[in-house]
Amino acid sequence: MTDHTDHHDRVAGLLLAAGGGRRLGGRPKALLEHRGRLLVEHAAGVLRAAGCSRVHVVLGARAADVRARARLADCVLVDNPDWEEGMGSSLRAGLGSLAGTGARAALVSLVDQPGIGPEAAGRVLAACRDETSLASAAYDGVRGHPVLLGAAHWAGVAANASGDRGARAYLRTHEAALTLVECADVARPYDIDTREDLARLIPGE
Repeated sequence: MTDHTDHHDRVAGLLLAAGGGRRLGGRPKALLEHRGRLLVEHAAGVLRAAGCSRVHVVLGARAADVRARARLADCVLVDNPDWEEGMGSSLRAGLGSLAGTGARAALVSLVDQPGIGPEAAGRVLAACRDETSLASAAYDGVRGHPVLLGAAHWAGVAANASGDRGARAYLRTHEAALTLVECADVARPYDIDTREDLARLIPGE
């Protein structure tokens, strides 16, 4: 096995799925249904299909319900008791859970973006070279998710993650090191944020 392949084998998927869906009337996004599965199952499956052999899923709102209902036996479930503080707290919890796993990088995705599939995630994962790698999907040149964070960046990202900013502040200050991976031809980066957005979810067959 080449070192190049080994880098990719040691990229962990990190799915942020803790949100409470405040603008959806308090319906946690992880428990929404898409193509006959819970959205959290769909999103974890995307990371698996993209090539992540290990997937950590950060839970928050109604975590017990998600654990009971979702088929996530092949994932590591991480509880974020501070989920109401925003995405930053979930990113910190998720990166913390990867410490000591041997992962060289984390491929970070959001549970409420079902328009982003394995092809886009796989492109970003392929940008991993080593622990210093930093890459992001781009849509017509605009940075989006998923984001690849080499392990050398985790401490810095965690220190800057607060509120709903996630890695945004860190990526802005490290823009020169960031590789943008264009994905607009294979994915659509919409969020399921409002009741109107629910129409983007596809019923099960």
